[in-house]
Amino acid sequence: MTRYEELNRSFINGQWTEGRSDRTYDILNPYDGSTVASVRLATAVQLQEAFETAKKAQREWAQTSADERKEILHKAAEYLKADREAIVDVIVRETGGSVLKANVEHHLALEVLEEAIHFADEIYKVREVPAAIEGKVNHIHRLPLGVIASISPFNFPLNLSMRTIAPAIALGNSVVHKPDIQVGLTGGCIIAKAFEHAGLPAGVLNVILTDITEIGDGMLTNPHAQLISFTGSTAVGRHIGEIAGRNLKRVALELGGNSPFVVLSDADVDRAVDAAVFGKFIHQGQICMIINRFIIHKDKYEEFVQKFVERAKAIPYGDPRDPKTVIGPLINERQLEKAINVIEEAKREGAKVALEGERIGNVLTPYVFTEVSNSSKLAQTELFAPIATMIRADTDEEAIRMANDTEYGLSSAIFTSDLAKGEELALQIDSGMTHVNDQTVNDSPTIPFGGNKASGLGRFGNPWIVEEFTVTKWVSVQQTYRKYPF
Repeated sequence: MTRYEELNRSFINGQWTEGRSDRTYDILNPYDGSTVASVRLATAVQLQEAFETAKKAQREWAQTSADERKEILHKAAEYLKADREAIVDVIVRETGGSVLKANVEHHLALEVLEEAIHFADEIYKVREVPAAIEGKVNHIHRLPLGVIASISPFNFPLNLSMRTIAPAIALGNSVVHKPDIQVGLTGGCIIAKAFEHAGLPAGVLNVILTDITEIGDGMLTNPHAQLISFTGSTAVGRHIGEIAGRNLKRVALELGGNSPFVVLSDADVDRAVDAAVFGKFIHQGQICMIINRFIIHKDKYEEFVQKFVERAKAIPYGDPRDPKTVIGPLINERQLEKAINVIEEAKREGAKVALEGERIGNVLTPYVFTEVSNSSKLAQTELFAPIATMIRADTDEEAIRMANDTEYGLSSAIFTSDLAKGEELALQIDSGMTHVNDQTVNDSPTIPFGGNKASGLGRFGNPWIVEEFTVTKWVSVQQTYRKYPF
């Protein structure tokens, strides 16, 4: 099996390339602080070289057949399958995720890669559109977009990197990809190795291990980048949107969330609690889709809170390498301090604590706040930590209004015994996704994944990503002589 710690370099033009910065970055295990790998950072000049080679490589890659592209994707998928054990180990050590989370992430990344194989036939399709002009034939072509700039986050780096890289390559594009340096192996090097193993031509995928201090806005401003694909915070997404707008670049932005979990007056509380515990505490709450607010009808409130707290108390925490662990460490000290500050401020503002957690190293055990106001800072903050907020609603209608009372609109959930009513109310929640009788953390490569409002622009998933990552072109052929008015 590959020792991924040794792949601690950028991958530019098909070569594993040492960074030319005088700075190094130590990728740390968030649980015990041990060094997973040390990386010499790539420079702005190397980033420019990556874009240049991506531009050149894309011209040739765009001319390949669908079968050629499919074969590359198949081989990359086989690599991920064959090296699953080693990859899962790296995910656990680099992201601090549990063994369960690491296996889920590997599975999701593999699903995305295998679904992308179906995209290979989508480019160069020709559709004929009727013409009003006599003798004219209109042909609509779908072509590769060009070079795609990809930036992925720390929480699910393998999956969230692959969902841009694999469709882009399948559709004849090239990619310059920058993973979060904290998880550079999982978010970049493993994927580069898989495609190197598959025989992807040099320059089609370039992975840059670096940080903003080195490259600034270089991923956003490079003239070769036709689209910027970013998953991360809304604040950074706004910055990317501003730059992309000035430079007339496309964007695919999956940003922050404040996902509501609505428990209606007719809900089965036990089933709701089962879903709620998973949807709040998987990967320590460090997921954009994670349940951020529990909005519960007053008739179910006390029962739900009591059962939820009892379940939260029993969640195993600690070393993520232990298969029994559910809650491992937050990604870094900064995120932990941020979570603790939110907790202390909520206490000062008078929020009631139904379950007091504790800090153990970089692990934060579950906190549960009750009688939270939906307008409070606690409720309106994307927590990204194992902190649960319980909000009481007087009516089902008020619960839906509260669900919408946020600047975000990524995922949401409704629990009810009336499935028809649940689906009707789902359409009233202003979010990209609503799940009836399930929790908010759901993903699939065949659904339109994305958010409304401040949660993003564009949709991932088949076939929606095809439209994002290609360009349509109208070619008309005048088959007979056309008379003009002058």
